[in-house]
Amino acid sequence: MRKTRLTVAALALALPLSLAACGSDDSATSGSGTSSSAAATSAAPSASPSDTATMADAPFGSACSAVPADGAGSFDGMAQDPVATAASNNPVLSTLVTAVGEAGLGDTLNSAKDITVFAPTNDAFEALPKATLDAAMKDPKGLLTTVLTNHVVEGRLSPDQLAGEHKTLSGKSIDVMGSGEDFTVTPGDAKIVCGNVQTANATVYIIDKVLVPES
Repeated sequence: MRKTRLTVAALALALPLSLAACGSDDSATSGSGTSSSAAATSAAPSASPSDTATMADAPFGSACSAVPADGAGSFDGMAQDPVATAASNNPVLSTLVTAVGEAGLGDTLNSAKDITVFAPTNDAFEALPKATLDAAMKDPKGLLTTVLTNHVVEGRLSPDQLAGEHKTLSGKSIDVMGSGEDFTVTPGDAKIVCGNVQTANATVYIIDKVLVPES
């Protein structure tokens, strides 16, 4: 009988100890889980400086959505070719490309080292008075060349360098007003509708009006 009482007492003492040990294990597991969660949170990657720079260098403007998403006429595709070739692959600039061809300026633009081009859209050319467009197309080496070179500036202008007066290859000047992603170019009060487009030798700003130089 005494042996039986000792055994029962031993079991009574062992049971709380066992439960306490289980509780200790659960607590450790819970603590470990909290630690792992914190470690996972702290390990989440943040935007690197290079990623931020890439976003800052990206094209901007409402009309950028009209540029093809892939292929030679896309932003990535245009970046591989000199500017006249790059523009010829972009359907948004087909009228400009035709005018450049008529004026014989394709090789000149492609061989330029570093330039900035303000490129009128097809709609910009269509908005010109018919008499003005016809006169320019009939005089490709004179009036047309003057109009087209009035859209080209030496050096590659980044968005933060745009504001101000810039001398064009026509010998006349254009004025750019604005900041951030909102710019107006005169003469003509043209809006930049897709800016900071890169080609192999130029930075392109697509505009919604033709910059006809004042006579």
